[in-house]
Amino acid sequence: MKKSHDKVFLGLCITLVVIGFFMFLSAALGILSRDEATFLGLLKSQLLLGLGGGMIALFGASRINYKFWRKYSLYFFIITIILVAMVHIPGLGLSHGGATRWINIGPASFQPAEILKIGFIFYFAAFLAWIRAKRKSNKDLTVGFIPLIVGVGAAVGALVSQPDTKTIILLMATALAMIFVAEIPWKWILGVFVIGMIGLSLWAMMQPYILTRIKTFMDPTTDLQGAGYQVEQSLIAIGSGGVLGHGYGQGIQKFRYLPEPHGDSIFAVIGEELGFIGATLIILLLLAFGLRGMRIAYHAPDSFSRLLVTGLVTTIIVQSFLNIASLIGIFPLTGVPLVFISHGGTSLMFSLFAVGVILNVSRFAKK
Repeated sequence: MKKSHDKVFLGLCITLVVIGFFMFLSAALGILSRDEATFLGLLKSQLLLGLGGGMIALFGASRINYKFWRKYSLYFFIITIILVAMVHIPGLGLSHGGATRWINIGPASFQPAEILKIGFIFYFAAFLAWIRAKRKSNKDLTVGFIPLIVGVGAAVGALVSQPDTKTIILLMATALAMIFVAEIPWKWILGVFVIGMIGLSLWAMMQPYILTRIKTFMDPTTDLQGAGYQVEQSLIAIGSGGVLGHGYGQGIQKFRYLPEPHGDSIFAVIGEELGFIGATLIILLLLAFGLRGMRIAYHAPDSFSRLLVTGLVTTIIVQSFLNIASLIGIFPLTGVPLVFISHGGTSLMFSLFAVGVILNVSRFAKK
């Protein structure tokens, strides 16, 4: 029986988006002071692609029966893999900061990895639900895991070529959460975790920039003008905010010191301007969003929808807390944006699309 959407979950999402937009405006003042054209371009992207496209995506996804995504999960996943691979096509792919992660179409660009995250979750949820329904023995479980391993390998391979380590970490964390919820035996969960950690460790050893970030995390003072600069400036901004902050729009670090104050470093701007109270409010809102999302997953009508919601909520929450943790120095710098709050039209649009999918599942909740 269909019910209304989960209004609490939707309200938490809208609250975070509204706060995010106002914090983006404040954080982007540093850009405005140096280059008005760049500021207007960022604002246009956030309004049209992020907020405009995102709200359309949210509304549209909330009206599509979640079973549709199960039926076409494999095709959707294959399309997302192809899109990620297309960044290497000359004239189409766009490089920035030593990475090739964007597709450039005329005046607009987008990051296909954001779509891949959702496609991966659709695919993973569909096959885990199938394994649960068909499994009768460990042999069946082994056979069932083969397409999952192939899918994970394809996604990781596409991301490694960019390179995009942060998205690989998110996919691994999401996969583990979904496998746990699917009630797969512990030895399989442990095996996936060990294989994932070994793979990430080997990959990290082959990438100098990852090793540099890990060394900086272990001792931030080793390169304060280089790899440790962003974390050092973030800590200065957050620490200077104290309990109440300097006030909205009154931060200083965003003008000269914080790299990407409107993007990856926006939580530092929040800490400086809104203080400990404002930063804690953001964390509490994200926690409430995650808990409400997991409540929807718990009451989901079937295995696929439960796994689907688990994956989407996990991705959003893990990404958000990776961002916060890296800026306060308790996790190596990853470069992931703060969901709903950091600038990024593609990220916001597909995050809101994910919320729409979750809202549709909430209409069929058992109670």
